[in-house]
Amino acid sequence: MAEMADLTGSLSLLLVIVVFSELARRTALYLFPNRNWISYVLELISTFQLCACTHELKLLAEVRGLEPRIALTLTYLISVVHGLSFHGAICNPTGALEQFWRGALTRGCALTRISCQLIAAVAARRVMSHAWALALSDLHAQHSVAGFKCTKSPVNAPLLQAAAVELSCAFVMHTAAFNVEKAQEKYRVPAIAAVITTLVYAGGHLTGAVFNPALALSVQFPCPGHSFAEYSFVYWIGPILGMTGSLLLFDKVIPAISGKRTIPKHLNSNGLKTKKMK
Repeated sequence: MAEMADLTGSLSLLLVIVVFSELARRTALYLFPNRNWISYVLELISTFQLCACTHELKLLAEVRGLEPRIALTLTYLISVVHGLSFHGAICNPTGALEQFWRGALTRGCALTRISCQLIAAVAARRVMSHAWALALSDLHAQHSVAGFKCTKSPVNAPLLQAAAVELSCAFVMHTAAFNVEKAQEKYRVPAIAAVITTLVYAGGHLTGAVFNPALALSVQFPCPGHSFAEYSFVYWIGPILGMTGSLLLFDKVIPAISGKRTIPKHLNSNGLKTKKMK
C-alpha cells in the first residue's frame, strides 16, 4: 500500500515536470519563433526535463526498491514522452559532438548546446531538492531526512568495467539512432525508447546505464564512493569513446569496405539537409 502511494506521488511529480517543461517550450516558441537562439532555450528546458524525471525514477528504484518490471515500464514510457516532446533538443553532449563531427552544428553552436545541457543538469538537481521538500509522498519525506543525498555509489563494478559498460551503451545508442532514421517516422521514438530500456536493463545494475555526460553530472556525480575524476572517467570518457566508435564505424570503416558513404554529403545524421547553425 505504501509502495502504491509512493508510486502515485512520483507519477504526479513526473506529470508536473513534463507539463511544466512543455508549457515553457511552447511559450518560448510562441514568443520567439524566429530567433536563432531559441534552440538553446529548448536545450535548457528539455535537458532539465530529462534530468528531473530521471532523478525521480532513480529515487523510486533505489530507495523504494521498485519492482524491475515496473521500473523498466516507467523507463520506456518516460523515454517515449521525452522523444515526443523535446522539439529537436539533443539533451546529450555526445549527441552535440556527433552533430558537430557530421557538420550539422558549428563548433560554437555545439559548445553552447553542451553548456546549456550542463547548466540544466545542475539546475535540475537543485530544483528536485525543493520539489522533494514538498513531501508529496512518504518516499519524498524519507529522502528529505537523508538531506536529499545519494547514499551509495552508482558504480558497482571496477572502474574499467564500468567505463566499458557506459562506452558500450553509448555505442549501441548512437548506432541505433543512426539506423532508426531508415524506419518510418512513427516508429522512431518507440524504437529508441525500447533501446534505452534494454540498455538500462542490461547495464543498470553496474553503472545505472546513463550514457549521457550531462545526465550523469546531475544524478550520479553527487553520489559518494568515488572521486569526481573517477566518475568523469566512467560517465564522460566512456560515452564519448562509445560515440566516437559508432562514428568511425559508419563514417570510416563501413564506407572504406563498401566504397559507399553511409550518409550523403548533403545530409546530417537526422537525414536532414545540412546547414550551419549559429
